[in-house]
Amino acid sequence: MKKLMLIPALVLMLFGVSFGAETQQVTSVNVSGNSEIATEYILNVVDTKPGKALSRDMILSDIEAIYNQGYFSFVDANFDNEGGGVSVTFTVQENPKIESITFTGNTLYTTEQLMKEVFSQEGTVFNRQFFRNDLDRIQEKYHRDGYVMVRVSDVQIQGGNIYVTILEPKVKDVLIQGNTKTKTYVIQREIKLKEGDIFNVTKFRHHLGKLQGLGYFEDVNVAFDTPEGNDSEVDVILTVKEKRTASVGLNLGYGTESGVSGGLTYSDSNMFGRGMHFEIGFNEGTEATYWTTFASPYMDAETFAWRVGARYRRYDDRYYYRRGRRQFNFDEKTFSIFAGIGRKFSNEDWSWFLTLRREDATYSNVRKAIPGYYDDLTAWDGVNQTVELQLMWDRRDEYAPYPKGFVWDVNLEQAVQFLGGDYDYLKYWTQARLYVSMNKFLEGFADIGGTWSDENPMLFAARLRIGSSTKDELPSFARYSLGGMNSLRGYDSRSFEGSNFYLGNFELRVPVASAVTVVGFYDIGNADETMDWSNYHDDYGLGLRVKTPFGNLRVDYAKGETENRTYFGFGEMF
Repeated sequence: MKKLMLIPALVLMLFGVSFGAETQQVTSVNVSGNSEIATEYILNVVDTKPGKALSRDMILSDIEAIYNQGYFSFVDANFDNEGGGVSVTFTVQENPKIESITFTGNTLYTTEQLMKEVFSQEGTVFNRQFFRNDLDRIQEKYHRDGYVMVRVSDVQIQGGNIYVTILEPKVKDVLIQGNTKTKTYVIQREIKLKEGDIFNVTKFRHHLGKLQGLGYFEDVNVAFDTPEGNDSEVDVILTVKEKRTASVGLNLGYGTESGVSGGLTYSDSNMFGRGMHFEIGFNEGTEATYWTTFASPYMDAETFAWRVGARYRRYDDRYYYRRGRRQFNFDEKTFSIFAGIGRKFSNEDWSWFLTLRREDATYSNVRKAIPGYYDDLTAWDGVNQTVELQLMWDRRDEYAPYPKGFVWDVNLEQAVQFLGGDYDYLKYWTQARLYVSMNKFLEGFADIGGTWSDENPMLFAARLRIGSSTKDELPSFARYSLGGMNSLRGYDSRSFEGSNFYLGNFELRVPVASAVTVVGFYDIGNADETMDWSNYHDDYGLGLRVKTPFGNLRVDYAKGETENRTYFGFGEMF
């Protein structure tokens, strides 16, 4: 904003008044030239008062104080001899009244949106200080929303008309360097910056975090440059330091039912530098598994995600449950292969994924059966070929540092007898997940400025699932199954199975430290041949989440209908 000129008193010896050795007393203090701004308001900042000694320094200080009120373009002081003393008159020239405020260069916000930050109004006397605060609020609005490079570049005042120029620097180029294996487009698609975008630091930090989370780089550094002194454009320079993405892992584990197991895994999370994932491995034990997968998980409106893989599993001495009661032990062998492809729609909140799967299952060696046991398992040997379609609507806030929003998906699984399949059925189910910060509901009742911050709030999370099928009785491997650490936590794995199911999981996640969260939860649901809403199973309990370099360590203690269970793992249940 152009600085309005302050014209101080050029002559402090007027009408025979002089500032000499002899001190003169002020008899009166007045203001002239003001029509809109009250005399009392002006004199409120003046230290020169009747009865005080006339002082050059005090007069100069008063002139500056009046000028700093912001309403005046000219301030001076005149003096008259009066009754043996001096009458002081401050002469002012008021700024013009505001006729209009015009913004140019603003594309992110409309003039109407910017005017909501402006307290200066048309028809009032222009005040420099107030308007400077208005401009600060406008800039703060941009910065608060992540546009930290935006600034007010110029202000022109022509009479009562004010012209404000907003500079919104645009990205000219994104320069990526340091990558020798990773293809440049793999980095670019995560950063999501292109020429002409207005730089947003909030979105950029999020995308930078996702890039670092890929695990391809030891370090990522960012620099900015203004090309050729043009402050309306900015170059973003990304320097990466790559690391090895291939690794060999040793797997050791223990399960209540599966016992001790161990194996090896070889994986590469950045195959060919194209962001493809490859993994091959095995686990040996009571439950032995051999698998390989090859996938390209990234998808957008122009890029297909895909995955292919195969898995062989041999499970010796497995327990079979019916309606929550163990029936017998058995051995199981399954071999499956799959291939899938998917993409986002033009509205990238929506996506689809189609999977073709073939699974061959064998059940044998039934033993340790209870009296009067029920066997609806071993008759279902055979080959199952399915076509699975998932449609997803993801409205989570990708820029929030915690899960926020909701996700809804619909799933269809059609078993076909084409090319050797033994079964023909249609399964259909849907799932909704909701994540809501509780901070806004706690304001005034609890201190939410400490542990429960906007970045780490108290969170309510819920998952609702329901599904059915066209057959009253499904093959064992195709049935809906509940029980275990990822569904009904107070029960054994696969305690309840059937062609219909419903499930509700509810959690209140309460941070107690920056890396520690206590979780209270309640689970309810059932799986059976019929959809009997009155016949349900539930559990409740407490959990602990601890952030580690390997992800969230998860411990859950659940109280079911007949016994309590404790689970250990990584990551959230949903």
